[in-house]
Amino acid sequence: MYRNNAVAVVVPAHDEAQFVGDVVAGMPGFVDRVYVVDDASSDGTRAAALAPVSTIDRDDEFDPSQHPRLAPRVADATRRGRVVVLRHGENRGPGGAVATGYLAALAGDAELVATIDGDGQMDTAALPRFLDPLVEGDADYATGTRLREGAHAREMPAFRLFGNHLLTLLCRLSSGYRTLTDPVNGYTAVTRGALAAIDPESSYEGYGYGTEILARLHADGRRVVDVPHASRYGDEESGIDYRRYATRVSVLLLRTFAWRLSREWLGVGGSQHTGTPSDPGWEL
Repeated sequence: MYRNNAVAVVVPAHDEAQFVGDVVAGMPGFVDRVYVVDDASSDGTRAAALAPVSTIDRDDEFDPSQHPRLAPRVADATRRGRVVVLRHGENRGPGGAVATGYLAALAGDAELVATIDGDGQMDTAALPRFLDPLVEGDADYATGTRLREGAHAREMPAFRLFGNHLLTLLCRLSSGYRTLTDPVNGYTAVTRGALAAIDPESSYEGYGYGTEILARLHADGRRVVDVPHASRYGDEESGIDYRRYATRVSVLLLRTFAWRLSREWLGVGGSQHTGTPSDPGWEL
């Protein structure tokens, strides 16, 4: 519990056996549940995620069939202590892994839900800074930024820094949040109410998913805040094919922009999320 609120953390992980164990081990003690979503990894990601948990805590089956929205997504699941590893039978992408974790958190009693990537780049000790604005009622969603403070930005490799600055400009237009400085950041926190309102089950599952989430939040009138944080860059390798990524995200940004305007300016569909870029007719 954090300030009388149940907390869940979603950790998307694809072939992160080298790093995910340290991420799980570093989770603050106030985190009630850690959902590691193994996105059809080919290495030992599942075993590495469970390794930091005391062997005193025996493995229990977490039965996805008891949760209708999870059952089609999860091949198997294991719970050990506060850690639940949900494994996809096929690779769904980072957005798909986050969506699975979100659905698991909504199936539980979490009031605040954070996302922290499984590649070890994010400092788990910074989590209270993401939760405080939500608990204090100043925001419904907190997103990390590595670009607002110069010292943090200088830690980022030059090619990533350039790409993030460019994407930030485009994402501001697409999402409607004009002051965000790093909207593609994977370190986030959201209230249960806001998470349920954006319907994560139908969200875009590839890279760039965060932009569509922001557009849905904006269309629902939710408040979003930037939270500066440092990142660690080491031996991890990006799984992004940047040429393919740039094409897909460009299309996603355009479609998300059009969808948001249709909701906010023309009143099409009200607050419902039909016709989003993630629907079958919008497949990228």
